[in-house]
Amino acid sequence: MAPEDHEGATSLLQSFERRFLAARALPSFPWQSLEEKLREPSGSELLLAILQKTVKHPVCVQHGPSLKYSRCFLSKLIKKPSGDSVTLSESTAIVSHGTTGLVTWDAALYLAEWAIENPAAFTDRTILELGSGAGLTGLAICKACYPRAYVFSDCHAQVLEQLRRNVLLNGFSLELHTPIDSGSPKVTVAQLDWDEVTSSQLSAFQADTVIAADVLYCGEVTLSLVRVLKMLTDCQRKKAPDVYVAYTIRSQDTGKLFITELDRAGIHWEEVAPHTGKLFPYEEHSAIVILKLTLTGRHGV
Repeated sequence: MAPEDHEGATSLLQSFERRFLAARALPSFPWQSLEEKLREPSGSELLLAILQKTVKHPVCVQHGPSLKYSRCFLSKLIKKPSGDSVTLSESTAIVSHGTTGLVTWDAALYLAEWAIENPAAFTDRTILELGSGAGLTGLAICKACYPRAYVFSDCHAQVLEQLRRNVLLNGFSLELHTPIDSGSPKVTVAQLDWDEVTSSQLSAFQADTVIAADVLYCGEVTLSLVRVLKMLTDCQRKKAPDVYVAYTIRSQDTGKLFITELDRAGIHWEEVAPHTGKLFPYEEHSAIVILKLTLTGRHGV
């Protein structure tokens, strides 16, 4: 970074820090200057630095502004790199109504960031998400990657109810027939139990791309996921869908069983290269990986 560029970024950071600590009105922040800086290669680093100087500032951690103010600030900040924002209703408890699907987990945020940097993997495609949870990843893809259709799925009634609310909250329709010229993908929310779903039901989705995030939290669920992937392999299609699975490595066993079962099923896998931009304030030291799966042929290792 040239000295003058570094000086400009430092000045911008100070301006954001002072206004945020003083809880100034959001329109008074130098948003236009930020947009100009974000066009530079170091734009993602600048966003992270702004988070450190505002919502993650030591003073704010202990004596921060109101939660409403912080949320409004983050919403406006997220709009700058992506051109839009995602509004989400979720539970404040990690486990609620007997499920962990009512909150957003780190790998879902990580996969959303990767998708925004790699829109070609989703543009003009039909996407099936397995275990959508609160729906953040899918909503980000629908807004930033222009899919043709998007299917949110989960098995828990409370999660499905919240998913429908979040889809509508973000301006998408759940009508069966979305006009082709509407500019929005056709969005549906489907009940999908991995232990009961059939190959014909999966085939009916006609998915070009399948994704899942933070669903490898126990061995039983991991085995159920591989069962679904094997059925997708067997579906009568001209071309098997691309599959991306993101998960947080919480222990050595987190992904070990998954990879072992993929190899046993003859499903090729490869780790996707990390993306460069960070848009969401998840745990910085989380070890998160994304695997791209090929549903034909055996892994060569």
